[in-house]
Amino acid sequence: MSQTRGKYDFCIGLVLAMSSSIFIGGSFILKKKGLLRLARKGSMRAGQGGHAYLKEWLWWAGLLSMGAGEVANFAAYAFAPATLVTPLGALSVLVSAILSSFFLNEKLNLHGKIGCLLSILGSTVMVIHAPQEEEVETLDEMSHKLGDPGFVVFATLVVIVSLILICVVGPRHGQTNILVYITICSVIGALSVSCVKGLGIAIKELFAGKPVLKHPLSWILLLSLTVCVSTQINYLNRALDIFNTSIVTPIYYVIFTTSVLTCSAILFKEWQHMAADDIIGTFSGFLTIIVGIFLLHAFKDVNFTLANLPLSLRKDDRAANGTLLSAYDSFNDDEESSACLGEMQSTESLSARRNGSLSAF
Repeated sequence: MSQTRGKYDFCIGLVLAMSSSIFIGGSFILKKKGLLRLARKGSMRAGQGGHAYLKEWLWWAGLLSMGAGEVANFAAYAFAPATLVTPLGALSVLVSAILSSFFLNEKLNLHGKIGCLLSILGSTVMVIHAPQEEEVETLDEMSHKLGDPGFVVFATLVVIVSLILICVVGPRHGQTNILVYITICSVIGALSVSCVKGLGIAIKELFAGKPVLKHPLSWILLLSLTVCVSTQINYLNRALDIFNTSIVTPIYYVIFTTSVLTCSAILFKEWQHMAADDIIGTFSGFLTIIVGIFLLHAFKDVNFTLANLPLSLRKDDRAANGTLLSAYDSFNDDEESSACLGEMQSTESLSARRNGSLSAF
């Protein structure tokens, strides 16, 4: 019965996590569409301090969609392991990229398409090999977990490292080193996910009619979550304001997800009963998602398609049949390429004359 219930909760958490990514990814498109409509009307733009978007229904639809996504993500942690829910958050980037190519006419280049495919494959592998966390159904059990010496040491180290980065390293190097503010967001985020997990359990108990509000851990978790989320938002906004978004997003995803996986493994002992192939599969899926997100963001401004591939890979049928051609013969098959070759030779010959030497071919 317990095993059946665990599978049922896992499926609910998986559906909620994927729904969260769809809602959050779609919210960016709705908000952008609303802002573009206002720009066409001549209203003062949000970047210039305008607030006309508050009268635009598409913007509100995007805000509600994001709210629904965050609620679904919050609920997913109550049913599925954080090791599964957190990496699936990358799918919101994927959804946003795909929808923007359809509804905002933003071109998705070859790197982006490969990145989307890799993200989907990596997420699938992680779902197949996702670990089963130790069942924690009450706040008393959660309190016992939080008091475990391993987690206490981890949480203490996170707080100390965060304070050093905030008070010492941040003022000196935060404006020039991209890792400072992102590391603060990421390590604090690991604790915020633990708080979300605990509050999810509290909400489930509340619906079951238990006196959750009288339990001190509920209020401790709520206060801790407020502090952690406020800190994350503050320093993530600083990082986005200083550095390029296409660089911040993948780095933040990698460090944040790694921190959450580490915290979850220590708190819920998710990796103790995993087989070797599941451990390898989980890490492989995670690394595949990382590569996909990197390709999607790092090269999004590069206009690269299949048409940009080398000439010999697209037009030379004889090379495909095993015939080895010289570069000179390949250029002779195309008049335009021959002209380019002649121009190159002329340039090299002129350069050779200027250097007082003859160019040999």
